[in-house]
Amino acid sequence: MLDTPVAFIVFNRPAQTRQSFAAIRKARPKTLFIISDGPRRERKGEAELVAQSRQIAESVDWPCDIRRIYSDTNLGCAQRVSSGITAVFQQVEQAIILEDDCVPNQTFFRFCNELLVRYRDDTRVMAISGDNFQTGTHDPADSYYFSKYLHCWGWATWRRAWQHYAGTLEAWPDFRDRDGLQTFCHSLSERDYWMRTFNRVHAGEIDTWDFTWLLACWMNHGLTVLPTKNLVSNIGFGEDATHTSHSSPFENLPTYEFQTLEHPKYVCRSVEKDLATDRMMFSRGKLRFRHVVQLARQYNPLVRRAA
Repeated sequence: MLDTPVAFIVFNRPAQTRQSFAAIRKARPKTLFIISDGPRRERKGEAELVAQSRQIAESVDWPCDIRRIYSDTNLGCAQRVSSGITAVFQQVEQAIILEDDCVPNQTFFRFCNELLVRYRDDTRVMAISGDNFQTGTHDPADSYYFSKYLHCWGWATWRRAWQHYAGTLEAWPDFRDRDGLQTFCHSLSERDYWMRTFNRVHAGEIDTWDFTWLLACWMNHGLTVLPTKNLVSNIGFGEDATHTSHSSPFENLPTYEFQTLEHPKYVCRSVEKDLATDRMMFSRGKLRFRHVVQLARQYNPLVRRAA
């Protein structure tokens, strides 16, 4: 059984919830938090889908302490997820966090569990992710590296790190005006990309929590552990998704196993890998997307067949 508590975020997609819950069932966590937003009144049939998703997440058949964090009204993605995670850390010191469209392999749980213990008191490390989008470029000597980027399709953290989330958006204008981004961005295009992104989040134009969490990590010079092989597959792309309604080369990525974990010698950021992530995912516009599509077609058979 898994000692680390798992926080499972579900909403209105029972088909995806069933697949991700199957992975949780194999891991058999001793404590399972279920975070669920309430249905939107204007969406016909959504109440039934929310109820179905909750029922799937509650179908525990192993010794487990189930703790429900449910909302009767719809709070929206940003408020529901962030308030749900905050409620989790009011009760436990560390947790593994999964959304309903993220399907991990069993290495993911062991990876998070072991590294949560290893870096529990190292305040330089603020999160552990199961995602790697640089398939085929990893260094086989180590099982993971340290990054400024927080990929949250299956991740873990501690109460001591999440406490920095509160107040982040209120602090953004001052951080921005003091040129705080200059510490993290290696080019004007990258700086401009994140300036515009965080401005939109601060203005309420993007209903999301993960950019705020990334900003909290940057404000506190935090590092994220990223595996050198992908451990989680996102199956949630489609018309019913909140933020991933378009097709992407990052959907349905294959996952890989680690037999043993090989640890890096030093806790320091991989600038080279972060630059590659920026080129693939963020500030390089259409050029980055073409590069990512080419990379995904090379390594992901599902994308090759769809092309």
